[in-house]
Amino acid sequence: MASFKTRRFFGISLSLIIINLAAIMERSDENLLPSVYKEVSETFGAGPSDLGYLTFIRNFARGLASPIAGILAINYDRPVVLAVGTLCWASATAAVGVSNYFGQIVFWRAVNGFGLAIVIPSLQSFIADSYADGVRGTGFGLLQFVGTVGGIGGGVLATVMAGHEFWGVPGWRCAFIMMSTLSALIGFLVFSFVVDPRRIMSIDNTSGASSDREALVEKGIATSTSVWIESWRATKAVLKVHTFQIIVLQGLVGSLPWTSMVFFTLWFQLIGFDHNSAATLLSLFAGGCAIGSFLGGVIADRMTRIYPHSGRIMCAQFSAFMGIPFTWFLLRVIPQSVTSYYTFAVTLLMMGLTISWNATAANGPMFAEVVPAKHRTMIYAFDRAFEGSFSSFAAPIVGILAEQVYGYNPKSVNPETGSIPEAIALSKGLFSMMAVPFGLCCMFYTPLYWFFRRDRETARLATLKEAEMI
Repeated sequence: MASFKTRRFFGISLSLIIINLAAIMERSDENLLPSVYKEVSETFGAGPSDLGYLTFIRNFARGLASPIAGILAINYDRPVVLAVGTLCWASATAAVGVSNYFGQIVFWRAVNGFGLAIVIPSLQSFIADSYADGVRGTGFGLLQFVGTVGGIGGGVLATVMAGHEFWGVPGWRCAFIMMSTLSALIGFLVFSFVVDPRRIMSIDNTSGASSDREALVEKGIATSTSVWIESWRATKAVLKVHTFQIIVLQGLVGSLPWTSMVFFTLWFQLIGFDHNSAATLLSLFAGGCAIGSFLGGVIADRMTRIYPHSGRIMCAQFSAFMGIPFTWFLLRVIPQSVTSYYTFAVTLLMMGLTISWNATAANGPMFAEVVPAKHRTMIYAFDRAFEGSFSSFAAPIVGILAEQVYGYNPKSVNPETGSIPEAIALSKGLFSMMAVPFGLCCMFYTPLYWFFRRDRETARLATLKEAEMI
C-alpha cells in the first residue's frame, strides 16, 4: 500500500511539473509575436491596425474553437489532448517564422489559436482536479506564475533576438523557429509522461478509497455512451450556472485591457527605447504579474477561511479596481521619454503585482466549485470561448483608434529612434481600451456575492446525489 501511495505521489508530481512546463511554453508562444511587432511592421509594411488584426484572428479562432477542448477532454485522456494541441500550435509558430507574405501570417495565426484553444482549458481543468478546494487558488497561482515566467522568457528572447541576424536570417524569424522546436519537445513529454488525474482517481476507486467527487468523475467517463450526448449535457449544465454567467460577463470587458497590452513593446520602442530596454521594462511588468498572480491565489485561499463565500470575490474586485489608477498614471501621467525609464520600471512592476489576481484568486477556483468535476474542462472551455472571442476585438480597436482618431502615422516612425507623436497617439488608444474596462470588470463581480454560495451548494448536492447512484 505504501509503495502504491509513493508511486501515486511521484506520478502526480511529475505530471504537474510537465504541465507547468507546457504552461511556460504556452505563454511564451503568446508573447512571441507582440514582442516583434516592430520588425514585422517593417518587414510587411503593416500599421498598428494590421498588427492588431493578427492578435484578433488568433484570439477569435481560439475563442471559437475552445469548446472543442471540452468535448475532447470528456472522452479522451487530457495528456493526449494537450499533446495534440501543443503540436498544432508549435507547427503554426514555425510556419509564421518562414512566412513571406502577410496573408500567410494571418492564416497561421488562426491555426495557432486553434492549438491554444485545445490546450488552455485542458491545463486549467487538470490543475483544478489536482488540488483540493481550500488550496486551489495556490495551484492556479503557481500555474500562472510559471506560465508568466515563460512569457517573460519568450518575450525577452524574441525582443533581443529581433535586433540581430543569425546566419543571414532575421532574428525574429529564428525566435519563432526556436520556440516551435521547444514547444514540440514539451508536447512529446506531455504525451509520454503525464498521467490524467482521472486515471489516478480510477485506481483509488478500485482500491475502495474514493471520494464522492472522484467517483463522480469515473462514473462520468465510464457511462458516457455518446460523445455528443455527453457534450450536450455538459454544455447545458455549464451555461445555466449563474456564477459562470457573471464571471464570463466581467471577463468580456476585463480581458480587453490584457489583450490591448500586446502593444506595450511597440509603444516603448516608439518612445525611443532600444530592444534591450523595452524587453527589460516588459520583463518587470511580467515579473510583477507572475508574483502577483501567485500571491493573489494564496491571499484568496486565506481570505476564504475568514469569508468562505465572499473572500475570493473581494480579492478579484480589488485587483480589477487597481487597474484604473495604474493605467492612468502609466499612459497619461508619466512623460513619454527615455528619461522616464525608472519611473516606467517601478510603475510597471507595481501594476503587475496588483492587477493580476483575478484568474487565480477567483475565476479558476470558483469555476471548479460550481460544476461537477467531469464538467470542469467544459466550463473553462466556454469561458475561453466567450472571453477570447470578445477580447480579440481589443487589439485592432486600439490600432484603429491610434490611426484614425489620434493621428498615428506609420510612415512617420523612425526605425532607429521611434516617434514620440506616434507613441502618444498609441498610448491614447491604449488608455481608451484599458481604464474603462477595468472599472466595469470590478463592478460586474458584485452579483457573485448573492449567487456563488447558492451555485456551489447546488453543485455539491448534485455531486453527492450522483455519487450515491454508483
